[in-house]
Amino acid sequence: MAAGLGAVHYRTGGASHPGTACAKPAGMNRKSDQDPPEDPVAEAILALLAEQAPGRSVSPEEAARAFVAARARPGDPPDLWRRYLRAARQQAHNLARQRRIVILRKGKAVDPEGPVKGVIRLALPEN
Repeated sequence: MAAGLGAVHYRTGGASHPGTACAKPAGMNRKSDQDPPEDPVAEAILALLAEQAPGRSVSPEEAARAFVAARARPGDPPDLWRRYLRAARQQAHNLARQRRIVILRKGKAVDPEGPVKGVIRLALPEN
């Protein structure tokens, strides 16, 4: 342990010894306690949609590919994005339940609370 730094108490994010400096664990820099930490895959979906022209949509496959492309290392297999496809679909459902994106099936918005099967697209909600 570095001199002058106390151990981090991970339950509260504070130092285990009063008066000592410590770094907060990941996810503790949130706006409030009610805001869950943003998932990196969800962040990738939102960033990809923000880059699109208004009214355009992306597929979960494109979101997974963008997520992997931003983190690719030399030697990674070219189909690494497939490992993140399920996560992209799950995070798309979570974002849709929060009304931050819209899930489209055959060009029409679907209820994110119900089961969504088949080919889907993701888009930002129209304001």
